[in-house]
Amino acid sequence: MKRTPAIMIQGTGSDVGKSLLVAGLCRAFTRRGLTVRPFKPQNMSNNAAVTADGGEIGRAQALQARACGVAPTTDMNPVLLKPQSEIGAQVVVQGKILGNAKARDYQAMKADLLPKVLESFQRLGEQADLIIVEGAGSPAEVNLRSGDIANMGFAEAADLPVILVADIDRGGVIATLVGSHAVLSEAEAARIAGYVVNKFRGDVSLFDEGLAIITARTGWPSLGVVPFFPAAAKLPAEDAVALSRAEAAEGRAIKIAVPQLARIANFDDLDPLIAEPDVAVDFVEPGRALPGDADLVILPGSKATLADLAFLREQGWDIDLAAHLRRGGRVLGLCGGYQMLGRTIADPDGVEGAPGTSDGLGLLAVDTVLAPTKQLRTERAIHLASGEALAGYHMHMGITSGPDRARPFAQIGSETDGAVSTDGRVSGTYLHGLFAADSFRRAILGASAGPDLNYEAGVEDALDGLAHHLETHIDIDQLLALAAPIET
Repeated sequence: MKRTPAIMIQGTGSDVGKSLLVAGLCRAFTRRGLTVRPFKPQNMSNNAAVTADGGEIGRAQALQARACGVAPTTDMNPVLLKPQSEIGAQVVVQGKILGNAKARDYQAMKADLLPKVLESFQRLGEQADLIIVEGAGSPAEVNLRSGDIANMGFAEAADLPVILVADIDRGGVIATLVGSHAVLSEAEAARIAGYVVNKFRGDVSLFDEGLAIITARTGWPSLGVVPFFPAAAKLPAEDAVALSRAEAAEGRAIKIAVPQLARIANFDDLDPLIAEPDVAVDFVEPGRALPGDADLVILPGSKATLADLAFLREQGWDIDLAAHLRRGGRVLGLCGGYQMLGRTIADPDGVEGAPGTSDGLGLLAVDTVLAPTKQLRTERAIHLASGEALAGYHMHMGITSGPDRARPFAQIGSETDGAVSTDGRVSGTYLHGLFAADSFRRAILGASAGPDLNYEAGVEDALDGLAHHLETHIDIDQLLALAAPIET
């Protein structure tokens, strides 16, 4: 039998650029006329996307699907782990919540999940000319090899060739590649068909000797050295680690402060604001006060609302918010941030931990009851204050009610969403992804914003640019040859 042509991109560690390389390759091969699909067997991220069939997958796979010119499906990321608080991670299988599991318990679950992963991979193969698979973390984490479904365990089960990616920007690239070879089994090392050095800065020819050393020590051929691609900043990041490197530009007309919650989720909501040339988005790390000169404070989404509410108070950000409002500032809460703005948050079923009720920030006259059923759906809405259309999605567990719901944030068909305070300076919504709508974003930012920005066109341009960048620096014809079907 023949398998669909497929190749797996693994990394020597997390955040080496696997997700964006897969997105760029998806766009490059799609532009060649191939029907391409992305696939990640197991992902761990609180940055998720809603699929058309009412499931959820990692945000990176949604971007990769966009690079292929198709809508995301749950088969593209059959296992998604969403870290929470003391109850471990929420385990999402083929788009639906299976339950919660701590790390040790999840290790025991993995063998039972492999058939589901292979089932999704097979379904994708039936509709594709080529599948580009992304690993998670590193295959060199051999202590996690037993029952693995994210890296070599999946590559072995699906009989895929592997390309190993290393990040030279963080240093030690020779050691990470040679060290990976040293700890992998002989069969796993033989499965690696080549390596790519990513995020190079400067004259690539200066690393020729480094490539020779790596190949001599591992036997793996180099498939390319990819220079740093600055336009990648225009594409959604998967990991919250990217926020720690974000820098707020000074001297811009509008300043937005975003407290960096411990379990921040769906932070790509803010990407269109970051892209605005006259907006400075300041991700405020723990230990630093919210800036006193912010025009707007956005409380972002959270995977564990109650735990992050406590975290917010530990940082003193609740006091900073009160001062911000006294100065005439505005506050917007997104999803979990919206729930925090209310009077109370009740968790009678222990969705996030021990059952109980916590006081919210009291900035909106609403109350939230968390519930086990997650609401997952895409939406088209009207922002009631401006009349502007927007598109977004719901991804939350809870029902919010109270007097301020009489002043909703948005209209969605015959229903309303969110709440606005009596003075109009505090608002909240369950909608994610809303800032991608250009006219709505301009209305929120007001007259001080600069020239119009077409956010979605910018994402498309960045994907095209990334594809061209990879075609220039990687032998993608060789990648396609390596992905060719194997007869068994």
